Amino acid sequence: MLPAAARLRRSEDFRVVLRRGSRAGRRRLVVHALTTDPSEAADVTSAARAGFVVSKAVGNSVVRHRVTRRLRHLVSARLGTLPAGSALVVRALPPSATASSAELGADLDAALRRLGLSPSRRPAGDAPRPTRPADALPDHGSAV
Repeated sequence: MLPAAARLRRSEDFRVVLRRGSRAGRRRLVVHALTTDPSEAADVTSAARAGFVVSKAVGNSVVRHRVTRRLRHLVSARLGTLPAGSALVVRALPPSATASSAELGADLDAALRRLGLSPSRRPAGDAPRPTRPADALPDHGSAV
């Protein structure tokens, strides 16, 4: 879950990001980002913030909440890599309802790369798990 300081809450904040920020669209989502110059505004919080828009076009409430939870988890892993004071709005599109978390993560990474907000490496929480070779499995046989 995102900490309270990392969430966009007011509709005015969403509106500013959507209107003044840059946009990168993918098949399953659209990412709007607004980066501010720290010397420009004194009221900018030091942490990056994020908000989500998942409309009824995505699906019923169960589907919408599932998509929101997945996106929230993916964004929270990447929030530390965003510039301080930046704001991000992730808008889910209808194909996100049937997408896996890996597909949503790939779209999110591609959108952040296009906006110039993603580092070249993958966040630590999303590293693929190494697979164990069959011969490296522990021997649970009897010791006779």
